[in-house]
Order: sequence, then C-alpha cells, then structure tokens
Amino acid sequence: MDRMHYTVEYAAVQPDLESWTSPAWAQADMLQIAHFRPESSDHRPRTHARLLYDADALYGMFRVEDRYVRCTRTSYMSDVYRDSCVELFVQPKPERGYFNFEFNCGGALLCSHVVDPTRTPDGFVDFTRLPERDGRQVTVHPSLPAVVEPEIREPIEWTLAFSIPFALLAKYVGPIGPVAGQTWRANLFKCAEDNSHPHWAAWSPVDELNFHLPRCFGTIQFAHAPR
Repeated sequence: MDRMHYTVEYAAVQPDLESWTSPAWAQADMLQIAHFRPESSDHRPRTHARLLYDADALYGMFRVEDRYVRCTRTSYMSDVYRDSCVELFVQPKPERGYFNFEFNCGGALLCSHVVDPTRTPDGFVDFTRLPERDGRQVTVHPSLPAVVEPEIREPIEWTLAFSIPFALLAKYVGPIGPVAGQTWRANLFKCAEDNSHPHWAAWSPVDELNFHLPRCFGTIQFAHAPR
C-alpha cells in the first residue's frame, strides 16, 4: 500500500485561522483525504487540508464539502470522533509515540500521546490523555457553531483550523529542535459515526477500520525557510 508524502512550507506570516483563501494558506499545497474505508456509507465528503509551520507551531486547516453534518459534543476529551470530525495524527520522533488531535466540526478537541496503540478496554496499552491545561494550548477555529443539531442534510462547506505549539509536543517526546528539514510521520482523517451516513476516510490509507495504525502513516517534511 502506497504511503503519502507532503511538504509543509514555512509561513513567514502567521496564517489566518479564519480564512482558507488568505495569502498565507495560498503558499501551502493541498492534500486530499480520499481513501474511504469500505465500511463507510455512500457519502464521500470531499475533504482537503493544508499545513504550514513557523518557529513556534504547526498550523493546519481542513476544508470539507459535506452533508449529514451533526455535532453534539462540546467538552474537552469527549468522543468527538462520533460527530462530524477531522483529525491529525503526528509522530515527531521515531519510537517516541504519536499524538492524535481530533476535532469535531464545532471545535471540541480530543488529544492524547500514544506510545503503544494496542487496544484495551480503557483505550491503549500505553498512552497519556493530555490534561486540559495542555490541550488548551492548541488553538482551534471552527467555522460552524459548537452544536449542530439536528443533522444538516443539505450540502454545506465547513472549515476547521488549528495551531499546535512545538513546545507542547516536546513536553512528551523530548526536545524537537528546529524542525526545518525534518521528516515526521503523520496521517489525517475525516470521519463521522453518529449521523445518518457514517464514514471513515484517511489521507494515507489504513488497512483496517482503525486510525491508530502508525504502520500506515505517511510522511510530512518541513521545508527550509526561504532566505
């Protein structure tokens, strides 16, 4: 199974988290989250994402051309993946685990540091749920309200943008250093479960219905800043 690759460009100006068409985002290539699991319904939302970075943070924005949008969870670390949801999984260092940042379309966040993703009744063999004081360091900007209920069945486009401080990641995996030139492993996802048309899609395809598969991650490489 082919693994995907993406180059994260350097942002000379901090990206606008409200606008997909702002000049900063225009310099970032788009990737598409288009590998749908066969367990999905016939709904195939067209989902793109862009990533950028600067010395302090990783920035991202998702744009989703969707239907059957539903969002009921508003608290930190709630089961946001059951709502209309987009996700970034990123592994800064080999053998030091990965982070899952999961955002429902209303902006609620679930995030953990996972070292051993073998499933258990309580989650995974070795993982840490990021405490709220750490999770709140992640800036999240959704275009939709916190609650979308009842389900929006008509076509709708929505965006969700985020910034993740590198210092937050380093707290769990150790010093990261300047990221320019580094290659990390990562994957991005679009999903929804508690709606009329559930679906599960990945940027780098997963070989079972499970997003927590580091073996299936693609790679992201941080470009050097222009001189």
